[in-house]
Amino acid sequence: MKLAQSLKQEGFRETYVWQDPPNTPYPDHTHATETAHIILSGEMTLTMCGKSQRYGAGGRCDVPAGAVHSAEMGPDGCRYLIGER
Repeated sequence: MKLAQSLKQEGFRETYVWQDPPNTPYPDHTHATETAHIILSGEMTLTMCGKSQRYGAGGRCDVPAGAVHSAEMGPDGCRYLIGER
């Protein structure tokens, strides 16, 4: 997958595809490493630093290590590529 290769070239050591069913919520949480999320299908709304933004297919959101954030998947669910540094 070309997108995974691009993430690896950026220094993301691990990449994998994840899929969530419709309207799946992820309450406030953190990750030990920086993560990149590239939306393959569906949509995700990410809330970080008090600001919410919706990402659809082709969108990318990066979350710094240790940043408190939450997410909610759209009505059709969401399939996305994750990169971890």
